[in-house]
Amino acid sequence: MTASQYAMFVGFIFTIAAVVQVVRLATGFQVVIGHTTVPVWVSWVALPVAVVLAWLGYTAG
Repeated sequence: MTASQYAMFVGFIFTIAAVVQVVRLATGFQVVIGHTTVPVWVSWVALPVAVVLAWLGYTAG
């Protein structure tokens, strides 16, 4: 796997992560890790991070 292919793959993975965050925001899906419920506002932070990382992956590829 070349560096360009790897960058495109990572961009794709972060695109999926961004879509999952959008779906969670739209549906209010609860995420529970152990006994702790992750608040929905965490998706508001994770979404722009995932979008930027996806964009960086695609532009590097």
